[in-house]
Amino acid sequence: MTGFLQNTFNGLVSGAFYALLALGLAVIFGMLRVVNFAHGAFYMLGAFGAYVLLSEAGVPFWAALVVVPVALGLLGMALERTVIHRLTRLDPLYNFLLTFGLTLILQDLVKSRYGVQSSPYTRPAELSGTVDFGLFKFPAYRVFILGFTVLLCLAVWWVLSRTRVGMVVRAATERPELTRAFGIDVGKWVTPVFGFGIALAGLAGVLAAPMRAVNPLMGADLIIVVFAVVVIGGLGSIFGSVAAGFGIGLIQAWTEAYLSDFLIVSQTVVFVVMAAVLLWRPAGLFGREEAPA
Repeated sequence: MTGFLQNTFNGLVSGAFYALLALGLAVIFGMLRVVNFAHGAFYMLGAFGAYVLLSEAGVPFWAALVVVPVALGLLGMALERTVIHRLTRLDPLYNFLLTFGLTLILQDLVKSRYGVQSSPYTRPAELSGTVDFGLFKFPAYRVFILGFTVLLCLAVWWVLSRTRVGMVVRAATERPELTRAFGIDVGKWVTPVFGFGIALAGLAGVLAAPMRAVNPLMGADLIIVVFAVVVIGGLGSIFGSVAAGFGIGLIQAWTEAYLSDFLIVSQTVVFVVMAAVLLWRPAGLFGREEAPA
């Protein structure tokens, strides 16, 4: 029982990262219909941003948790206005190739400055201990990640569902054409929503820095899984992305714990789940089926 609870908690922590990244991808795709392949690179930049601030400027983790996402969000807004916006009227493949190329550029820039070896990041002293849950103890930092992510997702849900601005953004994200039909200018929301999605990726990177190796390729493999998570939840579905993120984290943790003898299963379980979901519901678990032309 103790082992199961520990594995479940580990899965929820992994799912927290998936949920943050998938949430950012979902709002970007819903609003712009852009598959942002550079999302993993911004996650990496978030981790490196925290590392550079601490090692070169002495800026602590708590300050980096605010500074880095804001800085990356502003960078994302500038990127959308100067480059991505120009390609939105073309085939989505153009922006996919653009963000893929941007990923390679960002990775190489970081590798040229810091190399390919992993860099350590000291976790904050306040979260260096463990939390006793009775049946088992768990690292305090991981408990913080889970609690912080859940509260953040709830805050985003409250803003999107209980405020007028949030309702407009949610409508423009999940049903952009219908929103335009009601006379709402979706275009003015595009840039801040793109910046918000990038900021979430940067925030996930800052949270990952004390727990995972900080290196230029840390987002390369993760982003493939996150894309699968978004597809499982439903492209453009905000709730679906978060729910699928936590769900995939749990499935991966249980698979690695109890099916470790079948290594190929634990490595590919997310894609098996994605294939099964798409066969059952092509739009994803919470996505909307498109009406036939």
